[in-house]
Amino acid sequence: MLNASRYLKIGAIVLLAVAVLAFPSVAPNPYILSAGVLVLYYAALSTSWNFVGGFTGYISLGHGALAGLGAYGTGLLVAKGGLPPFLALFAGAAAVAALAVPIGFAALRVRGASFVIVSIALVLILLLVFQSWASVTGGSRGLVVPRPFDLTRPEHHRVFYYLFAGLVTVALLAWWLIDRSRFGLGLKSIREDEDKAEALGTATFAYKLIVFVVSAGFTALAGGLYALWFGDLDPVFQFSILTGSYLVLMALLGGVRQLFGPVAGAIIVGVALEYFKVEYGDTPLHLVATGLLLALVVLFMPDGILPAIGDLLKRFDRTKRSSIREVSAAELREQRLAEAKGAAR
Repeated sequence: MLNASRYLKIGAIVLLAVAVLAFPSVAPNPYILSAGVLVLYYAALSTSWNFVGGFTGYISLGHGALAGLGAYGTGLLVAKGGLPPFLALFAGAAAVAALAVPIGFAALRVRGASFVIVSIALVLILLLVFQSWASVTGGSRGLVVPRPFDLTRPEHHRVFYYLFAGLVTVALLAWWLIDRSRFGLGLKSIREDEDKAEALGTATFAYKLIVFVVSAGFTALAGGLYALWFGDLDPVFQFSILTGSYLVLMALLGGVRQLFGPVAGAIIVGVALEYFKVEYGDTPLHLVATGLLLALVVLFMPDGILPAIGDLLKRFDRTKRSSIREVSAAELREQRLAEAKGAAR
């Protein structure tokens, strides 16, 4: 029989799905709808990041670069290659996944802080390349990507909102399947103790490389979908270290070992970023708020919000069961006392 916490989880998932599907119908204006698209974009990126960060424990700040590659790959194939938009989307993602193989061979041979530095270097190198190669990428002028649909602005946002929601769903399903597979068990053994896992016969490097390529493919799909939605690519924005930092914050905030952890973090951080941009413009207050939020998470909820809520529910459930046992014991004592009095009489 399902316990209360299981019912709560299923109910929360159903409510989240209903809220996501209904949001375009209740959004008061096109800007709010576009903010919803952006939040789902962050959710797709953070879930893609969690294939590496959640399973192996490797903290990558370079996933923004993979999203930028996916965006520019899709944009260039549409704008200069003449491919149909969604064929270009999947072709660009496949190219990024293929490129992730040599990148992974180089980056995954180091661990800890060294891996973080290598991932930052990837972002900076690609930023310089795409800014300097103006004849192909447009350089600092940017790259304009033709819209795939001839729709009004609100309808354009609505269509891409559901496309991003579909991508997040597929990424979550893939993460869930890996989490319950033997392959996922090997990845989690790397996260807990990589040296011990390797000593026990796990092909740690192969496991890391495979999941890195899977993560790169999903990240590139999110970046390419963003290019088709937004239609204007700037290398400074696409290859920003801040993007990778946001992804890490979102995953840590929600819980890296949780299926819906990155999604919860993306909703909180994405909404907060949009609020600060609207209220305070281009001031750096959103960076201050992001730093404070990260500090609070590390100090008070190191495992994330969803695990903290789960622990609270378990504690409440234990208290409830304990109180029932205590009442039963009291009743039993009263019954025995009555029996003893009856025997004495």
